[in-house]
Amino acid sequence: MKEMSMKAAVHAEWTKLRTLPGTAWLLLAAVALTTGLGAAVSAAVSCPSAGCGQDAARLSLTGIQFGQAAVAVLAVLVISGEYSTGMIRTSLTAVPRRTVLLAAKAAVLTGAVLATATVAVLGSVLAGRLILPGSGFTAAHGYPPLSLADGPTLRAAAGSVLYLALIALLSLGVATAVRDSAAAVAIVLALLYLFPVVSQVVTDPHWHRHLQQIAPMTAGLAVQTTTGLRGLPIGPWAGLGVLAAWAAGALLLGGTLLRARDA
Repeated sequence: MKEMSMKAAVHAEWTKLRTLPGTAWLLLAAVALTTGLGAAVSAAVSCPSAGCGQDAARLSLTGIQFGQAAVAVLAVLVISGEYSTGMIRTSLTAVPRRTVLLAAKAAVLTGAVLATATVAVLGSVLAGRLILPGSGFTAAHGYPPLSLADGPTLRAAAGSVLYLALIALLSLGVATAVRDSAAAVAIVLALLYLFPVVSQVVTDPHWHRHLQQIAPMTAGLAVQTTTGLRGLPIGPWAGLGVLAAWAAGALLLGGTLLRARDA
């Protein structure tokens, strides 16, 4: 059998992703959770006339913390689903170069998540722009309407889109390494949600700050911050870089194990 080119492998992975049970529902869930919960938070907070010291852009993007779970589950299923059905043997027969197979999966997954994340983030910013003024976030209180024409808000929005794409790649790498869907989802969700809990338990200020700097979610979501940057444990883009390092490490580990093990 003639080996697939990278272009053909990407096309095949796109076909598999489109026909994977649950793909559309998980992507819709990511949008709904991100936009819906962001809107709910925007409606729930209040800013009195004396000021509230809140970050309006970050408030509107709070739903990212929940929408990422749907993205993580989809990314895990992209490869672990093939192991559970045995289809991975067919994929490896068609694409014997395993790094090409993983790269094709990563490219297709990234494209789908970037498109979905863009819709979710734009919806969140629009919801915040419409809802937050009713909660007291007005120009009179020092909060002009959210706008992507504002540099920090644009950075928070674009960074959130990249954040979800990196979460997908991190999840794909973990799933490639452990193969099992349930175990991969558990590991990814623990990395995302358990890390911040542990950092809150730590009482030593130095270690508390250090854990926030290396935790994938805490560091990655620093990119959403538009006010009080000097008080952050890590800078916005540096924090996203930490998440990128987690994703790269997971993919490297997954790719190495994929090449070393039998299907």
